[in-house]
Amino acid sequence: MKTQPEGLKSPLSPIFPDAGPNRHAHPNCGNQQTIHRRNTNLKAQRIEKKPLEPHRIRKITASFAFIEHRFLRDGFWSTLDQHQLLLYVFLIIVADRNGLSYYSYDKICTLLKIALDDYIVARDALIQKDLIGFDGHLFQVLSLPDQPVDSACAPLKSKKDMQKHDPATIHQLLTHRFGEKHD
Repeated sequence: MKTQPEGLKSPLSPIFPDAGPNRHAHPNCGNQQTIHRRNTNLKAQRIEKKPLEPHRIRKITASFAFIEHRFLRDGFWSTLDQHQLLLYVFLIIVADRNGLSYYSYDKICTLLKIALDDYIVARDALIQKDLIGFDGHLFQVLSLPDQPVDSACAPLKSKKDMQKHDPATIHQLLTHRFGEKHD
């Protein structure tokens, strides 16, 4: 009767769990059982996280605001400028569980320390990017759309789009309105 070679007598390794955000799948085999000749005695290295201040762990009390990880991971964060981010996070913090809030523009501008013009531009951009709804008085933070809307990259299609965003068209309108260019 034949005997197994010495290298194959080691036990099968356990099934590795699926890869996750803090765990990588086995590099060679994913979830398959394999025979390992090396590293069979090493424990899987996991990062152990312990609270720095155990007596200060956050708890959900009367209300709670959240931002989906997709907001950063799927690129929504990178499509917003500083004022848009500030307004969006503020609206998330003050919203109820349906995403609704009634803060007035003057209160928002005061709390965020931004000018009215910056507030209007940020609010309109968040509406255009399908992140919030607004009816003139009531804000609603919306669930994230499937993909971020980057209005800076949107093609100009209409005459109105050209008049608002195309430098050449804007220059032409100003020249026609105020006369010839004076250098």
